[in-house]
Amino acid sequence: MLELLEKHPEFKISYSLTGVFMEQCRQFAPEVLESFSALAATGRVEFLSETYYHSLSYLFSDKDEFIEQVKLHSEAISKFATPSSVFRNTEAMFSNDIAYLAERLGYTGILAEGLDHILGWRSPTYLYSVKGCQKIKALLRHYRLSDDVGYRFSAKWWSEHPLTSDKYARWLAALGGDCVNIFMDYETFGEHHWVDTGIFEFLRHLPGEVSKHPHLAFATPSELAAKIPCRDEIDVPQVTSWADMERDTSAWLGNEMQRNAFSLVESIGEKVKQQKDGKLLRTWRMLQNSDHFYYMCTKSLSDQDVHNYFSPYDSPFDAYINYMNILQDFEAKVSEDERN
Repeated sequence: MLELLEKHPEFKISYSLTGVFMEQCRQFAPEVLESFSALAATGRVEFLSETYYHSLSYLFSDKDEFIEQVKLHSEAISKFATPSSVFRNTEAMFSNDIAYLAERLGYTGILAEGLDHILGWRSPTYLYSVKGCQKIKALLRHYRLSDDVGYRFSAKWWSEHPLTSDKYARWLAALGGDCVNIFMDYETFGEHHWVDTGIFEFLRHLPGEVSKHPHLAFATPSELAAKIPCRDEIDVPQVTSWADMERDTSAWLGNEMQRNAFSLVESIGEKVKQQKDGKLLRTWRMLQNSDHFYYMCTKSLSDQDVHNYFSPYDSPFDAYINYMNILQDFEAKVSEDERN
């Protein structure tokens, strides 16, 4: 990526890195974190804000834990880059209330999924104000164009296969609107699509192909929020996300196992914080990571195939049993320390 930035001075990109990922880099692969520092030094790479533990903490009834994790993440990013003024909640979870809270925390922009049922006849290629908020702007992911790369790139059944960088640039150039937000998993490059699919060659040539269209330019989310006016208002009373067909919270809280696990981890939070023990607090926060609940999902057809692909467990039930065993042991430890 650094080579692309050096070769194409107009190229810009943004990343969303969890605090836990940064910890793993420091412990096991410090050169990875150094590479992100080098990207930040170019001034053309933005690192978005999010929860430190990639958690579901916003869904707690008490929002203090969510706010603490967002602040922890900003502190972690500030060690090698300028913290962003744009917020990306875990798994792009978004609602009017989430946007309002992000605005209270000082953010000028927030990323969200550009859902058809929210937009109606409108397009995700504009910025939108959010009902109940004063200044924060919603930057909506163009899910079709994002998923063309993130999911369909190597799909030989797809009518547009093979997807080349010049074809993709033409699609971008044909769009109307003020901007197009392409947001995908980091694993898209090399894991979801292996080297032999041509995904890295696609990425290598994309900036040059985009530059062939004079009306296209790269920008960071903060630049978009600062420069582009909102065209309309969106109203999102219920939490949306970028996961599964439903694009809601059902990927993590859709069945009784998930809801039971989530309720228990939330319920012991007050006891954990009363202990004022940093190790206990960190363990509790690690148990909030959204992946734990994602692995417990029991859906059908293609959505469940995706969950199974990511899960290290043989079944969602194994994931639930393992998590609850750990959580109950942890709860017992917290209660024992409380008595002492």
